[in-house]
Amino acid sequence: MEKCYEGEAPLVQLVSFNKLLEHYDEQLKSKDKFLAERAKHVLEAQAPYPELREGFTDLSILEKRKDVIKIILADTFSPVLTHNEIKAASIPFANLVFNSSKRFQKILEEAGDDYELQIGNLPEHMHYIMQCTVILAFYYGYKVDFKRPIFFDIPDAEGVMRHYRILYNADFMELEPTDKAKELTQKDFDELLANFDNLELWKEKIPPNSFISKGFVICNMFDVTAEHSISEIKSTLIGGNKRGSGVFMDNFQDTFRSLFSLNNIKVGFTGYDQGANRFLKIHGKGIESFILKGEEQGAKDILSCSYCYGKLLNESAFFAIPNIDASFEKSKGMQPYKNLKEQGLKSAILAPIADDGQLLGVLEIVSSKVNELNSVNANKLADVMPFIVSAVLRSIEEEQNLIDAIIQHECTTVHSSVYWKFQEEAKRFMVNQLQGKQPEFQEIVFKEVYPLYGQIDIKDSSKERNKAIQRDLMIQLSEINAILKKAFEKTNLPIYDELIFRVNNHLDEVREALHTNTEQAVFDFVNDEVNPVLRHLKDEDKELNNLITAYESKIDMGTESYYDHRRNYDESVMEANMQLAALLDKKQLEAQKMFPHYFERYKTDGVEHNMYIGSSIAKDLTFNQLYLNNLRLWQLQVMCDMENRYYELKPKLPIKLDVASLILVYSTSLSIRFRMDEKRFDVDGTYNARYEIIKKRIDKSYIKGTNERLTQKGKLAIVYSQKKDELEYLRYIKFLKAKGYFTNNIEIVELEGLQGVAGLKAIRAEILYKKDTASETTYTYNDLMEELKS
Repeated sequence: MEKCYEGEAPLVQLVSFNKLLEHYDEQLKSKDKFLAERAKHVLEAQAPYPELREGFTDLSILEKRKDVIKIILADTFSPVLTHNEIKAASIPFANLVFNSSKRFQKILEEAGDDYELQIGNLPEHMHYIMQCTVILAFYYGYKVDFKRPIFFDIPDAEGVMRHYRILYNADFMELEPTDKAKELTQKDFDELLANFDNLELWKEKIPPNSFISKGFVICNMFDVTAEHSISEIKSTLIGGNKRGSGVFMDNFQDTFRSLFSLNNIKVGFTGYDQGANRFLKIHGKGIESFILKGEEQGAKDILSCSYCYGKLLNESAFFAIPNIDASFEKSKGMQPYKNLKEQGLKSAILAPIADDGQLLGVLEIVSSKVNELNSVNANKLADVMPFIVSAVLRSIEEEQNLIDAIIQHECTTVHSSVYWKFQEEAKRFMVNQLQGKQPEFQEIVFKEVYPLYGQIDIKDSSKERNKAIQRDLMIQLSEINAILKKAFEKTNLPIYDELIFRVNNHLDEVREALHTNTEQAVFDFVNDEVNPVLRHLKDEDKELNNLITAYESKIDMGTESYYDHRRNYDESVMEANMQLAALLDKKQLEAQKMFPHYFERYKTDGVEHNMYIGSSIAKDLTFNQLYLNNLRLWQLQVMCDMENRYYELKPKLPIKLDVASLILVYSTSLSIRFRMDEKRFDVDGTYNARYEIIKKRIDKSYIKGTNERLTQKGKLAIVYSQKKDELEYLRYIKFLKAKGYFTNNIEIVELEGLQGVAGLKAIRAEILYKKDTASETTYTYNDLMEELKS
């Protein structure tokens, strides 16, 4: 036996025509002869089948008694309207229909044999609660408004999904309790209202099978595909940036297919940059640009057709191309017809996405059939374009905010620890602006903060860079020399011999020493005097052409010169800086959790960092000297970790450079001020400037009375001026030595006086290295180099 509804429900639903038949019982007594005869005919047809009045759950009866049911329902299903109305008899909230109108039957036939009729937006668990709300209203008298639109989603013959809204006529329903029904109080009702999603509570108050419903409902359905599509487009666009979603464009295209009732159309987008006056591809999963034909960007002549250009850019109006092939021929191959035709497209609609007359982009709808898209159905876009424009404007704003955030993160020093101060100042700025005052962004100053400075620098970086430049110049000049000698052998022209002489002079000069102006002098010589000769020789002789082509293939396009050894040097420095900066940034996140402090780091020929800690930076937190001591110890450990990271990386670098590390200890608190023009913090005041002077000159200092530089590979130099700092750091080194960071080789040295600075001393501690992060074995610098060689 088939059931009306297989799931658990508070209603035992019986199909019954009793309520309608009672109407005919009354009409039988009518003085209107026609009505009485009609009622007699209906009642006599039903009389042999009492189950039609009493009610039944066996759905096979609907098929067995369909002719009688048709007679009973004839007045409610007019034959005159059967080809126009979308109508059927059913029971509430079920996928069952019977006695359908001809039009509804045709809709189901076109959907295909494998289509199963199902209410589209009614989840399974909602059936129970929806039936309960009916019981609350019609039996208990508690009014509950749970009306919401429900739909059948049915594909048409072309496969386009169409949406039909269902309106129920429940005039022919009856409701009666069973012995399982409970009495409900206002308190019970209040509890149900507060717990809509608690299915078990609803089952407790209104148990399964506690009521019987008898009757049927008449479903009147209306095709709301266009309205539904517009609503779907709106809902899709209201959400945040979904360009990264893999299904976004698939769903978007399906919605447009429903809107246009065309199953083969595709949707694309093209952006427009007003400043650069060019069209550009919008990046996102599945987003195509048909007028750009896959290119990243295109100049405004991608719309070389003046009519198309005028419509989109000047009038901000839709532009339909019903026959792309015909438009291509008529325009003699102009754009955008050319690109559209080459993609096999036959018709298209281009709709401007514009705000206040300013073009932001183009919505593209394309088809592989002639005339399928045209100026008539283009008007369907009128209702959806405002939502698309709104979404694009929001997307542009979100993208700009993201760009600003990236710039702030990557390019400025407004660190998270001090961001609160900038927020306060920005709020004050806005309040003044709103009050009509002249707003002025005041300088940000943090007083009584303690500085910490550290650097890990590439040893002899200038020497290594000059060596790389020297080698590249010598190779380039030697290659030129070989070509010119070949040319002189072939032609015996003295001018080539003279040019060879000058090339050799430059070679000798570069080989001897690389002076400040040497690189530029060679570059100018090659550019101004050698290259014109080589261009001439390429045209004159095939053998020389091959030699010159081989030479030119080795020239770097960016520098317009040989860039082999310099590339190795630059890549080595870049990779080292990237790895060291990444490690420092990661460690810094941990340090911020200990106590908030300002941090900045920058890359030169190595990585430097500044930190400032104090109560003025740590909003609402109490600063203690303990936190400064903790940060100093942390800095020592991190510098050793960075040294280890570099020497782990060194064997993989094109050029095996060495590094040396330094920490500057400064015990006096100072003030820092944000320099608006430079977008960075700097020490404030003349007295505090001494700290900056020491920072800039310290790594070039020498041990007093010697020619030995302070910074040495394999050692960490800690520069200070006060005895208490010396004792503090010796204590830290002793602790870290026990942890395997340092050897016993610790020395205290006095530094030669710097310009304007005297009395500095330094601790030099030899670092212990590990071969890799997993290794427990430690090495001194020399041991590590020997180990790596082996």
